[in-house]
Amino acid sequence: MYSKSNILLFIAYTICTGLLIFSKQYDVQAGSAESQKTITAAVTTQQVALEHVESLERVISYETMRQRFCIEVTAQDVDTLMRIVEAEAGGEGRTGKLLVANVVINRVRSRRFPDNVTDVVYQKAKNVTQFSPVSNGFINQVTVSEETREVVYSALRGEDVSGGALFFMARKYTAPENAEWFDNNLTYLFSYGGHDFYSR
Repeated sequence: MYSKSNILLFIAYTICTGLLIFSKQYDVQAGSAESQKTITAAVTTQQVALEHVESLERVISYETMRQRFCIEVTAQDVDTLMRIVEAEAGGEGRTGKLLVANVVINRVRSRRFPDNVTDVVYQKAKNVTQFSPVSNGFINQVTVSEETREVVYSALRGEDVSGGALFFMARKYTAPENAEWFDNNLTYLFSYGGHDFYSR
């Protein structure tokens, strides 16, 4: 028979072993949870850093592109130019759209007109708008096509087929008295698509 002291010693040993095993399991679980938190934090930090880099790339890309433009423009100017080109020449091919963009840019460069795209497009002379899509609101209803975007950026980078044109009109939609003013007061350059182009 085992002595009473041996039995008590065995029980104490068993309890201590159980406590030791439990303690190690708790440490492992705590360590795993802590590691998971660390990994999650690292992934989140990387995602935030990546989003920040992508945002900076977009800004740098736009700034780099803008430095290559032939005139100073804001984001609003670019949007306005795209809309007026789409509104005036959305049904024409690339050259027709390019010509409209060129005329607006030529006006920005001319001392006779405002020095930015938005003011040129929305300019009024004797309370009359310079572009019919502005007066009838169509400029705000258009959906700008990918081709129009490409054409506008190309025009802003200097592609110009306008011969210095500052004016254009769609003769078949123009009131006779207005068409007469164009013919009597401006220098006719050429016709393309649905527009006649003029300079001073």
